[in-house]
Amino acid sequence: MPLNLFPPVMFAGLIGIMLIGFPVAFSLAALGLISGAYAISQGWFPVHFMANLPLNVFGILSNELLLAIPFFTLMGAILEKCGLAEDMLDAMGQLFGPVRGGLGYSVIIVGFILGAITGTVAGQVIAMAMIALPVMMRYGYDTRYATGVLAASGTITQLVPPSLVLVVMADQLGRSVGDMYKGAWGPSILQVLLFAAYTFVLTRLRPEALPGVPASARTLQGWALWRKCLRGIIPSAVLIFTVLGSMGGLPGIDHAIATPTEAGAMGAVGALVLALLHRRLDWSLFQQAMVGTMRMTAMVVFILIGSRVFSLVFQGVDGARWIEHLLSDLPGGRIGFLLLVNAFIFFLAFFLDFFEIAFIILPLLAPVAEKLGIDLVWFGVLLCVNMQTSFMHPPFGFALFYLRGIADTLHKNAALPKPVASRDIYLGAIPWLVLQLLLVGIVIFVPETVTFFLDKEVAVDVDKVIIEMPPEEGGGLASPGASGPSSADDARALEELMRPVPDPAAAPQLPAGNSR
Repeated sequence: MPLNLFPPVMFAGLIGIMLIGFPVAFSLAALGLISGAYAISQGWFPVHFMANLPLNVFGILSNELLLAIPFFTLMGAILEKCGLAEDMLDAMGQLFGPVRGGLGYSVIIVGFILGAITGTVAGQVIAMAMIALPVMMRYGYDTRYATGVLAASGTITQLVPPSLVLVVMADQLGRSVGDMYKGAWGPSILQVLLFAAYTFVLTRLRPEALPGVPASARTLQGWALWRKCLRGIIPSAVLIFTVLGSMGGLPGIDHAIATPTEAGAMGAVGALVLALLHRRLDWSLFQQAMVGTMRMTAMVVFILIGSRVFSLVFQGVDGARWIEHLLSDLPGGRIGFLLLVNAFIFFLAFFLDFFEIAFIILPLLAPVAEKLGIDLVWFGVLLCVNMQTSFMHPPFGFALFYLRGIADTLHKNAALPKPVASRDIYLGAIPWLVLQLLLVGIVIFVPETVTFFLDKEVAVDVDKVIIEMPPEEGGGLASPGASGPSSADDARALEELMRPVPDPAAAPQLPAGNSR
């Protein structure tokens, strides 16, 4: 096999092993090692080229930016288990209850808030479904809408800062985490507005499918209701704005006073304080949060090591150059590249987790995007918006699997009067999936949705630059009419400064006897 055909074969093997269902980290490392052995046997690179592999692995383990992942995961795991979701959903449900579709609005808003503090789709979907699904079914909400809004609101956590996906994106693209967070605020808010607009349209087209909650079911009124809402929102908002603000992740904040790792550690401590304030902090909660964090961190590290093994061999056989030529010559230029890449990511999201896509595919695409003049912060946020769909794809979306399990459990416990059919869960997810794809299109064709919140570059007009000479030592600048060097003297001094320095090698040499 010639060398120019081997990169496409490796890439096809990459897609194949990712689709067979075996753990990607190990199968990817095996593919890289086998391909490396074959490349060495063909003489495409020497054996000592693989000696770079241990250095790459140690480079991963010493990456301080990735250390932020366990801290943010721990923060989310603690807040997920401390009862914050229950308090917020109950308060928001009663606040928006009188309005048609009020429970849907409350799920969307709470999903956005929890997305900023938990960071895990699984925990968020499970917590909200356990609380909100029986209530929505009890008051006559359409089953497909109820399951769809719960799944979609859970996926918001992948985009809302401080998302773990954005930390990984920043690491792989070589960009600031704070800039990635700033860029993600626009699409995050826009996504919430799209979900709310869809709910509003449904309340007008099918008012019987999204009824209001009767007054008899609303137990809190007036200040008591507002106090319960603010009790859940204000401490969470203070924690999130403190964490994001300290690392420069909020619009309008130009300077970071903490690294992402330090901000994550501060967030984990703040989550413990919030759990203590809610009187939910105990050894069992802390142990479960630590175990969940350990599993997530181990998964990320092993996926990253497997992808590094593959990418090292792929680079060695000029795979990066093959990818660059393949994607740079697409019709349509930048728009053609973006459309193809997003279609490819959308397809992979049927089968792969967002970490796998970010670690394996993104390093292959980033150099081509940079060569085409694409802002990598905007590119990373765009792919993050796309990768949200991995949780909503029927029939493989993980959020749909979580809903399926929770619905069965609630029916067995008599919390639901009738079982929820898988058909309703899958069909209910499709409109929300379309809304997420609509957001992808908006971000592609309206890049200001991302760049508006980023720090603006200071434009310097070189034609208007004024260079001022420092005052002379001892006398300062001569005032008009004062005695001092004339313009002719200045010209001679400038000519003396501009005179070339003679080459020492060309200087006449003294005879050996005259040297001192």
